[in-house]
Amino acid sequence: MERFSEDIVMMDYTKEPSRDIMCIDAKSFFASVEASERNQHPLEARIAVVSKPNNQGGLVLASSPLVKKEYGIKTGTRVYEIPRNANIEIVEPRMALYLEKNLAILRIFKRYVADEDVLVYSIDESFLDVSKSHALFGSTDDIAQRIQDDVWNELRLVLTIGIGDNPLLAKLALDHQAKHDDQNRFIGTWRYENVPNTVWKIESLSDFWGIGSKTEQKLRRIGIHNIFQLAQYDVNKLKQRFGVLGQQLYFHAHGIDRTMLSDVYIPKSTSFSRNQILNRDYTNKHDIEIVIREMTDENVTRLRKHKLVTGVVKLYIGYSKNINQSGFNHQIKIDPTDNSRQLKGYMLLIFNKYYEYFPVRVINVTFGKLQPKRLLQLSLFDSIEDTIISDNLDDTISHIRAKYGYTSLLHASSLTDAGMAKFRAKLVGGHRADKEEDQ
Repeated sequence: MERFSEDIVMMDYTKEPSRDIMCIDAKSFFASVEASERNQHPLEARIAVVSKPNNQGGLVLASSPLVKKEYGIKTGTRVYEIPRNANIEIVEPRMALYLEKNLAILRIFKRYVADEDVLVYSIDESFLDVSKSHALFGSTDDIAQRIQDDVWNELRLVLTIGIGDNPLLAKLALDHQAKHDDQNRFIGTWRYENVPNTVWKIESLSDFWGIGSKTEQKLRRIGIHNIFQLAQYDVNKLKQRFGVLGQQLYFHAHGIDRTMLSDVYIPKSTSFSRNQILNRDYTNKHDIEIVIREMTDENVTRLRKHKLVTGVVKLYIGYSKNINQSGFNHQIKIDPTDNSRQLKGYMLLIFNKYYEYFPVRVINVTFGKLQPKRLLQLSLFDSIEDTIISDNLDDTISHIRAKYGYTSLLHASSLTDAGMAKFRAKLVGGHRADKEEDQ
C-alpha cells in the first residue's frame, strides 16, 4: 500500500497477479438472436422478447438496443408499460434456441483458449483468460477483435468485451466502457495503472460489481457514497464492521481481484427449488395438491440425479392477486431423505396445516440442507424390505425419466386438467423452449 499523493492511498500493484482477462457479453442476447433469425441487424432491429406477452403483467426479458434507446424499455419492463403504438416486434422467448446459440459461441471461444481458461458466468456472459494465447493469435486486443469477427460472421451476433488484469477489472470494463462504446467497437480496457481514472470514477455504489442495494445502504450509513470513498476508508474498520466482506470490498475498490479462472470453484446448490405460476387461479384443494406432488416429484428426480438427500422441505403458496391474502411460506426439518413418497407427504403436511381455502396462483417447492447420499435411509416405521422396494422403485423411475424424459412416466392425476407437469416439461428456465417460430 502506498500514497498516490499526500492524502490518497494507492496499492502497490507490482505484487498483484496480472493476466489478460476478457469478460465477454452478447449484446441484448435474446433479442439479438431473434433479430438474427429474422435476417435483421441486431443493432438496427426493434424487438422485445416478452414472457407472457398476452398478459399485462408479462415481463420483458430482453430488448434490442434501439428499443432501449427510443422507448426506454429494458429487462424487467412490464407489458402494460410498452406504448400501444410503439414500433416494436413483440416475440415470445425460445430458450432452447438461445441455449443452442450460447453453445455455438462457447465453441468459438475454445478456438482461442483451453477449457480451463473459460468460465461461463451466465447464458450470455463468460470470462476468458487469454494470457497463454498470444503466441498463436496476437495481442489481447487482436484476440478480442478476432472473437468478435468470428461470432458476427458465423452467428450474426454482436459481442461486447471488457479487458482487464483480473476478472473484476474485465467485468467493470465491460459494464462501464465496452457496452457504451459510441464507435461501435464495443471493446473496453481497464488496467491497474488506470484505477484512479476508471474504477474510482464509478459514482453509484450499486453500479459496482458485487455491491447490492442492501450493502449500499450499509455503506452509506458509515459515510461511504462512491467507490473512491470506499477505496480510501480504513480497511480495519471495514473488516470490523463487515467481516471478510469488508476487506474484500476495500480491495475491490482498488481494482484488486486475485481470482484465477482455472481455480474457480463453483459451489453446488445448497437447495433445489421449483416455482410455478399457474395458468389460472386454482380453487380446488385436490387440484392444488396434484401440482404440489408433481413439483416435489421433479425435485426428487434432481436429488437422485446428483445423489443427494434433503434435510429441509419448504413450501410457498401464493394466493390470487384478486384477494388481499398474500399466502404463506413454511418449512420443516426432516431426517435426510430422497424418498419421493415421504417428501410428498411432508409437503402436503405443510399445505394442509396452513392452507386457508383461498384461490392459489403460485406454488414453490424447495429442498434445503442438501447433502451426499451415503447409505440407504432406514426408518423405524417402515420395514427394511419396504424401504428397499421403495428406494429401488424411485431409482427405476429416475432412470427411465433420465433416458426418455420426465413425462415418460407420470401419475394419472398429472393427465387431468389440473396437472402442470407436461406444461413445465416444455419450458427451459421457466420459459418456452420452442425453437420453431410461431407465425
